Amino acid sequence: RQVLIDKPDLDGRHEILKIHTRKIILGDDVDLKKIAQGAAGLAGADLANIANEAALMAVRGGRNAVSQADFEEAIEKSVAGLERKSRILNPKERERVAYHETGHALTAYMTEGAEPVSKISIIPRGFGALGYTLQYPTEDRFLLSEGELLSNIDTLLGGRAAEEVIYGEISTGAGNDISRASDLARRMITEFGMSERYRNITLPTSQSGIAGVGGTRDYSEKAQEYIDSETARMISERYAVVKGNLQKNKDALVTITTELLETEVLSGERFEELAKSKVIV
Repeated sequence: RQVLIDKPDLDGRHEILKIHTRKIILGDDVDLKKIAQGAAGLAGADLANIANEAALMAVRGGRNAVSQADFEEAIEKSVAGLERKSRILNPKERERVAYHETGHALTAYMTEGAEPVSKISIIPRGFGALGYTLQYPTEDRFLLSEGELLSNIDTLLGGRAAEEVIYGEISTGAGNDISRASDLARRMITEFGMSERYRNITLPTSQSGIAGVGGTRDYSEKAQEYIDSETARMISERYAVVKGNLQKNKDALVTITTELLETEVLSGERFEELAKSKVIV
């Protein structure tokens, strides 16, 4: 018999957090359900680390109880890495990063089916992140529609589109974004059967067991050409839509970025307040 232990769902994460916080003094503002919501995709060991990290931050801060902010910071450390305040960006780079992250957030706000933005930051984290936009799902999802996958691609392309709207040129900062967007578009065609020519058909690739050697594909060279051209077409179309929306809402992009540059961090509530007052649908 095989007993498969999958990653916990929302209720499971909530119960696991209850166990790991039993011996921790929690502040009145702590909402474990909300913390479980923000920890989507994390395993039990990750949740134990988050509880321990939050407690350590409270002790370092000289507080007798762990606050909601401690838990949120612990989740960010787990997802995005440690803050790197020693990494000083020059003013031009810092401004570009701020427009890039605001572009992600605004695109998510304007895209139906996108997860809500919970935080925007231009404080560098980890090894490569110069800024980041956090989106917390409102519920665990096990299926995504074609439209929702396209909305994810749109959000990923929002950073580069914002840079082009403001500066008229693009930078290397979107390298990871476009890699993920391209991979998602390719999977829609090859795995999910969501292309026009190969509707409801998978185009599988068998993995090679030798390190550094690619696998073999079970389809023709002509099909590979179609996958490449269709991926490029899909990304190009979505990018044009995203860029057009940001161009129309350039005033919102500038207003939100200006505040982000002043504060370095924008909460989801403050971002939504600014977006509601400025975004033209």
